[in-house]
Amino acid sequence: MVKVFTAKNSIEANIVKGMLEANGIPAYVEGEYLQGAIGELAAIDFAFVSVDDINESKALNIVNEYETGTYSISV
Repeated sequence: MVKVFTAKNSIEANIVKGMLEANGIPAYVEGEYLQGAIGELAAIDFAFVSVDDINESKALNIVNEYETGTYSISV
């Protein structure tokens, strides 16, 4: 498993997970439940998305498209 995206929150992590899965890449959100345990600290950067090592390159391309705003859904 390799981390391909660090999200601002669990919602963003699940959005990226859905994008990866829509492109045939199994993805996993990790750390999203840590946000509830931090009390008064800012609940950011705790959730991240991981994929299997074999899918790293393709996943990083999709994440890059998401971060640059160039991601488009192929129908």
